Amino acid sequence: MDAYDTGSGARQGPGGREHPAGPGGEGTGDGTGGASGSPEGAAGPGAVRGGSGETAEPPPASGPADPRSPSETAEPPPVSGPAEPGPVRDAAESGPSAGTAESASGTGPATAATAEPVMPVDLPTGVAALSPRYQVGALVALAVVAVAVCAHLGLVFLHVAPSNTLTKQHGAAVDEWVFPEFEQNWKLFAPNPLQQNISVQVRAEVSTADGEIRTTGWYDLSAEDGRAIDGNPVPSHTQQNELRRAWDFFVATHDSDDRAVGLRGTLSESYLRRIAVLRLERNDAAGPGGVVERVQYRSRTTNVEPPSWSGEKVSDRPTVRELPWWTVSGSGDPREGTA
Repeated sequence: MDAYDTGSGARQGPGGREHPAGPGGEGTGDGTGGASGSPEGAAGPGAVRGGSGETAEPPPASGPADPRSPSETAEPPPVSGPAEPGPVRDAAESGPSAGTAESASGTGPATAATAEPVMPVDLPTGVAALSPRYQVGALVALAVVAVAVCAHLGLVFLHVAPSNTLTKQHGAAVDEWVFPEFEQNWKLFAPNPLQQNISVQVRAEVSTADGEIRTTGWYDLSAEDGRAIDGNPVPSHTQQNELRRAWDFFVATHDSDDRAVGLRGTLSESYLRRIAVLRLERNDAAGPGGVVERVQYRSRTTNVEPPSWSGEKVSDRPTVRELPWWTVSGSGDPREGTA
């Protein structure tokens, strides 16, 4: 059998030449035994092939070798973000192993235990914050105020309402409560609202300290109230309505000769006298050691000029109404009769 037969399994070199077998006739010329069964039958780079003196071609380089170790070149696992808070565990259960596991996951150093948020406690307020004893007192006070307000509104309603069974039976009680401070009228509303400026003035006869009698000048009480209201965002009810309502009450209960009509007329006179004495004392009308003996009222009424487009014509001359002298005591209490 020919040693160079193609069926002998001998490797052919470049150009179709066969390589002779190595010593023993079984070698492949690559320095390794032919019985190794390697499919390529090639040794490492630079190995000398059989007796022909040719060297084996080195395998193509796949790229520069990475100097890092396989463990270093492995890609790090993706970070999944901060871990979701789980149930709080006791510090003894978590132990150092829990901290190590959380550090290894990339979320930073973990605490032994996570404190739960403290929820605010809703404390009672208002009446509920009081003791039971004061709660009862507050409820009683509120009930009394509510009853008083309802009774006042009911009486005022009966006063302005048309005549009915209740006002016929209890009209005296209603009038006693309403007059004179809470009297109501409809002069603010159409079709005939109040269209006059009324100035109420008062003067006094004073007994001086040396026994003489002198008469003061006229004090314009309406102008004083107007000056107190101007520029005041919250004027008092007294400044706005006391004098005005007292004069309206007097005019409604007296005839054209200034004679009282019924008991309400006498009540309106007493009310005006008290107001006069209080205002005169405020203005120190009597002077040092003086005493107010008598007071006299007068009113000056002027029509409000109508708008130019109305065509209405009214008199611009003021109307003066002068009342008789009323005797009062030094303490301000009115005496019966007039002088």
